Amino acid sequence: MDGAVTTFQATLASTRTGRASVHMLDQVKVDYYGTHTPITQLAQVSTPEAQLILISPWDPTIVKEIEKALLVADLGLNPQSDGKVIRIPVPPMTEERRRDVCKHLNKVLEEHRTAIRNVRRDGNDALKKMARDKKISEDEEKRSQEEIQKMTDEEIRRMEELCRKKEAEVMQV
Repeated sequence: MDGAVTTFQATLASTRTGRASVHMLDQVKVDYYGTHTPITQLAQVSTPEAQLILISPWDPTIVKEIEKALLVADLGLNPQSDGKVIRIPVPPMTEERRRDVCKHLNKVLEEHRTAIRNVRRDGNDALKKMARDKKISEDEEKRSQEEIQKMTDEEIRRMEELCRKKEAEVMQV
């Protein structure tokens, strides 16, 4: 369950809000000598201004590949290169785009809720098997199932709270 929450937090961090963030590029992979490598391993990524991301590759020969990866990632950003560094201006979001991002966040939240429920189901199945094999008593099975349900509810509540905070950040003009 913690794994699902962690990936959900990573997705939230990479979600575009009205201002520039280095985490917006976390999902972008660059083809570097046949290996798909995250940009952060190939360059220094910074945000010198609220509406600008600056990428300074350690190997200047890879600038074109980074630009290509940014365009293929379809983030709605337009990278500009001078041969040494890449500047990515982050345009302000429109109201319609903000609503689309909120819908996307809710879809991602539901996918992660499902992942947590699948973990709960697997745990309950394991408990039932142990009870069938007489490794635990019925009372222990019931108590354990209730504990698994409490954990499930807590993790889902935690993700919903994170999603609400991110939605408020996205909708803020």
